[in-house]
Amino acid sequence: MSGYGKTFILMAALTALFMGIGAMIGGAGGAVLALVFAAGMNLFGYWNADKAVLRMTGAREVDLASAPDFVGMVHRLADGAGMPRPKVYVIETDQPNAFATGRNPENAAVAATTGLLRRLTAEEVAAVMAHELAHIQNRDTLIMTVTATFAGAIGMLANFAMFFGNRERAGGVLGMIAVMIFAPLAAGLVQMAISRSREYEADKVGAAICGNPMWLASALQKIDAFAKGIDNVQAERNPAVAHMFIINPLHAHKRDALFSTHPATANRIAALEALAAEGKRWGKVGVAARGPWGG
Repeated sequence: MSGYGKTFILMAALTALFMGIGAMIGGAGGAVLALVFAAGMNLFGYWNADKAVLRMTGAREVDLASAPDFVGMVHRLADGAGMPRPKVYVIETDQPNAFATGRNPENAAVAATTGLLRRLTAEEVAAVMAHELAHIQNRDTLIMTVTATFAGAIGMLANFAMFFGNRERAGGVLGMIAVMIFAPLAAGLVQMAISRSREYEADKVGAAICGNPMWLASALQKIDAFAKGIDNVQAERNPAVAHMFIINPLHAHKRDALFSTHPATANRIAALEALAAEGKRWGKVGVAARGPWGG
């Protein structure tokens, strides 16, 4: 099943969970109120999250004057993909990693760590940034904002159900407590599953943007290995941003664990190798292997 198909099914699961808890409360009024409140909070975050994330990670903006090779490469990739050019940032940390943020392609930014620019080849850096451009092109930020809205609303509804719900329908006080505990947990698991699904899709689209699936496969293998031994201080201080990076900056997962926001790196590499084995003509953008990156 495609990433889009999985996302649709998972979104449907969130909707069903939301409606089920709303029914327990005994009417649509409380459900609508909780949804509106949660949507308002997430809408505020949607418009301001990019600035907050860049600030939390200590990212600094670079341009063609301060980092001509790196910024020029991002611009060529965006132009080749038919996308608006995002703002480009650099994060001072030795751990190789990168992320994208922004509410839409017209208001987006990509960020790479200095460790990524130093430790990976030009082709590998291009593949990583192509992956981040794919997140922007696929509007993954919007998808995750919608799921966050539902998850937040479900958490609120679960609390409302404890005090205002129909206890007989929910199985008594113990049933209400179970709903209060497990409904937000279930919503969080669905959020994580959607995040994992979007990573696979961004790998596929990113491979097409950069021109070679194996560049991204090689980059993921290196980043995963370095991340196990090099701390990302900014991410450690703000673990809520960990899901945004191309590889989890906090710890590595050996499999697509239930509580993981990232797929297993080995599984992602295998999927990219399968793409390369299809024998398609890859390549929208020719990326010159030159450096140093600067910045």
